[in-house]
Amino acid sequence: MILQNDKKENKMGTLANNYIFKAIDAYPYDLEEAIEALTYALAYDEKNTIALCLMGRIHAEALYNYHKAKEYYAEALAENIHAFNIYPNYINVLLWNEDFEEAEKLIDFALGVKGSDKAVLYLKKAVLFETKKKYKKALKSVIKAREHSFNSEFSYTIDEEEKRIKGKLPKKKKVKSKKKDKKSKKKKK
Repeated sequence: MILQNDKKENKMGTLANNYIFKAIDAYPYDLEEAIEALTYALAYDEKNTIALCLMGRIHAEALYNYHKAKEYYAEALAENIHAFNIYPNYINVLLWNEDFEEAEKLIDFALGVKGSDKAVLYLKKAVLFETKKKYKKALKSVIKAREHSFNSEFSYTIDEEEKRIKGKLPKKKKVKSKKKDKKSKKKKK
């Protein structure tokens, strides 16, 4: 009896994964097929974090339904806090929906989860500070992101984020030195 239940659960898990692969293949080019495949996947395994995360992405990125996306991401993280692919997407939704306090709490929590991608999370923190116009704090987070980055491609992304943030810093007014003013006055005489 126990073996039969295990086989049944294993078969349902395999079917769910097959539908997840179909959804991943279809997203973002064929939303109808992606949603249909995810609906089937969730029918077989309603707590599948990959399916919940992808459903959250569809609601956020394609349908702009941030509230529904947040529900899917929260449900996925409640099921598995080590589903690291959820954190950046969930944080994006919180930033887009201007839920800044919630985003900061999630980033701080995720930074404490062993195995999470600290570079990505610090970069998200930089974006959070940037949206709040706290550019110096944003640059400090960029430095931390760089410290935790171990691949050249992501380091390039960090460099581009840093350039964008530095471009938003208020320009310092140039103060003319008194010596230059005196020299220019003497030359005019």
